[in-house]
Amino acid sequence: MNYLAHIYLSGDSDEILLGNFIADYVKGNKYLEYPEQVSYGIRLHRSIDLFTDQHPLVKECMNMLKPGYGRYAGIVTDVFFDHFLAANWNQYSECTLRQFSKHAHAVFLSNFLLLPFRVKQFLPFLIQHKRLESYAHRDSMFQVLEIMSRRTSLPANSEWAMQVLHQEYDQFDALFRSFFAEMIDYVETDFGIIILRPEIKRPIIELRRT
Repeated sequence: MNYLAHIYLSGDSDEILLGNFIADYVKGNKYLEYPEQVSYGIRLHRSIDLFTDQHPLVKECMNMLKPGYGRYAGIVTDVFFDHFLAANWNQYSECTLRQFSKHAHAVFLSNFLLLPFRVKQFLPFLIQHKRLESYAHRDSMFQVLEIMSRRTSLPANSEWAMQVLHQEYDQFDALFRSFFAEMIDYVETDFGIIILRPEIKRPIIELRRT
């Protein structure tokens, strides 16, 4: 899972959202140095990654990308999954992607002092370029992969990756939908996270008059 999916899977807790966002930059037991709910978000993130890495539907996606990315195929799969989440956002969230992104940005900025150094470095870029919203556009995936290939060890095969995405778009989409339904169930069941999707309504509480 990439940034957007991790944030989405945090439910309505800002502290868990923050921990889920920064988790890749908090190593070992350093999560114990954070507030309790932020720490919970970090541990949630790690469990989400483990669930994802072991899932057969994810491995099927990775197999389509391995010819061009080898052991890095999982990273590209994560990016593609964020695209399918963003592209179908109204099926997964009660608010718009822009509203969701702005709220996430506000959480990050209001907790800036808690952010690991590397997160502080890239956060202005993420906000300025509306990275979370950009995932909704298929062509934006090329730019995301290009930036990652320049700044990390990800192979520079962005054009090939986009060709595979275009050719197998419906297959990726179907695999994502099936996998993500299981992921949501896992997070809600095992971690007590409540994710309010369009078909999930808040309970109506009747107030008794005294």
